[in-house]
Amino acid sequence: MTRNLWSLGLVVVVAAITFLLGYVGSRRANTTPDFLVARRAIPATRNAAAISGEYLSAASFLGVAGLVLKDGIDALWYPIGFTAGYLAMMLFVAAPLRRSGAYTLPDFAEARLGSTNLRKFCTFFVICIGVLYLVPQLQSAGLTLNTITGLPAWLGGALVTVIVVVNVLGGGMRAITLVQAFQYWGKLFAIAAPTFVLFAVFLGGPGNGAKPVDHADVLRFHEPVSVTTAEQVRLQVVVPMELSATGQVNGGRADGDVFWTPGTYTVGKGTVLRFEAGAPVPVVEGSPTDNEHWLKPQTGGPSGLFETYSLIFATFLGTMGLPHVLVRFYTNPDGRAARRTALHVLYLLGLFYVFPTVLGVISRLYLPELLVSGKTDAAVLLLPETMQPNLLGQVLGAVVAAGAFAAFLSTSSGLVVSVAGVVSTDILPGKVRDFRWATVLTGAVAIGLALVLPRSDASLTVAMSFALAASTFCPLLVLGIWWRGLTWVGAVAGLVVGGGLVIGSQAITVISSYTGGWAPSVFSMPALVTVPVSFLTMVMISKLTSRRRPEDVNQILLRFHAPDPLGFMRDRDVQRFGTAEEKARLAERRDPRAWDQP
Repeated sequence: MTRNLWSLGLVVVVAAITFLLGYVGSRRANTTPDFLVARRAIPATRNAAAISGEYLSAASFLGVAGLVLKDGIDALWYPIGFTAGYLAMMLFVAAPLRRSGAYTLPDFAEARLGSTNLRKFCTFFVICIGVLYLVPQLQSAGLTLNTITGLPAWLGGALVTVIVVVNVLGGGMRAITLVQAFQYWGKLFAIAAPTFVLFAVFLGGPGNGAKPVDHADVLRFHEPVSVTTAEQVRLQVVVPMELSATGQVNGGRADGDVFWTPGTYTVGKGTVLRFEAGAPVPVVEGSPTDNEHWLKPQTGGPSGLFETYSLIFATFLGTMGLPHVLVRFYTNPDGRAARRTALHVLYLLGLFYVFPTVLGVISRLYLPELLVSGKTDAAVLLLPETMQPNLLGQVLGAVVAAGAFAAFLSTSSGLVVSVAGVVSTDILPGKVRDFRWATVLTGAVAIGLALVLPRSDASLTVAMSFALAASTFCPLLVLGIWWRGLTWVGAVAGLVVGGGLVIGSQAITVISSYTGGWAPSVFSMPALVTVPVSFLTMVMISKLTSRRRPEDVNQILLRFHAPDPLGFMRDRDVQRFGTAEEKARLAERRDPRAWDQP
């Protein structure tokens, strides 16, 4: 109960600060540009902290450590890819995207290629990516609340949804900017402080009954453990073992001592497995079965190599296509500030990802039972009190829980703003009232899906969002910014082919998971195929439809790439939603089209 009080207290503090900062940020938000792009007045350093706070989601705070615990060194590609994507963003996209003057991704597509049809397709994929990314945030919030208090999992997702929707209703982008910047530093402290303490405990000696692990042997329990499966799992066994089981095993009833030979066993939901000290740890199917393979990369053969390269494609290139990340670069004053923002984000993310990686490694020694239940995302939440079953462990666990809750709030806020902005401007008339209705609708759909859909590893679900972004908006942005030959027909074809392949592969993967796991890895990690196919489709179709290239493409690209002091930038949100005074001021700026005049 003490741990629950500490955790609940800090979670309440995080929620209260979120409301307070959201209120402060929304006091001067009263126009559509305020809600969509925060008046384009966010300085680079604050915007970098806000982007980092938004980007460090459940997949980062909980999922990275869980994947390191389960998959070993191969899982390090997740934090590397999540961070390195901003290098490509800084080099190729950030400054030209801001100079385009767009306020959403669909608006950029129309500004570049002059097609309302293309804008509709972009709207569809923004909504798909946003919702697909938002659902695991809400599900992980439920996992966190359930882990620290025992309350129903649905309550955590509902609580995050309510807080986020109320904040976004107050001021949109302007309201959440200060919130997200603060929450980055809060999350950094919440993951760094426990890591320093627990790593010092780890270096001081195994303790708590843990013993050194032979790297050549399978992982073993160091004390008697009882594991209850929250859902059906398939476990791999590599050495004969004895255990006690109560529940469903391989479709039959088990009640008492059982003997497992090497092979794969299907364990039903709610089954209780009891292991003695020294018993080998069965692991969820697909994970390394011994410590030697856990410590070595690329032990999965050609299939594992394909998955790794596909993950690299998805994370490195998907960052350039995530709508909730890109929309933050529209809030910078100019292109130079946007590029500086991306550079600062690299520093902030690189610093953060050191800590969950360390916690994931330590968790393998102290929390092997999570490899049986498959709930490795809970490692960061459970590790403090497992290593320090005293007041210190309770306080550290509460700090981690508060940081995880902040992660759900900041990322969910950005996702809701990006989706609501597109819905309000492309489906509804685009007024402030429409943005607020779109916010409520987005929140309702997301929490509904989070309650209905089965939960999986947060990082794996987010990786699919990255694959969809890398296969749709990444080619559109890179070719749209750097290749004058792109046409709207080619862009639509690339979006449909790349996005359709990713969505189809995800559907096949879900069906396969319920019918025996027959689908190969190309369907669960499709980016290595879908990204090149999308690029090739856009290029080939654009060449076949070259007559549809915009007549003013040279002027458009000049606006994207010309230095900011030349004054070619035109903000489209002011053109559509600004006051008469703002529109008049914008009209006085130099326009590259004027170069065509005698």
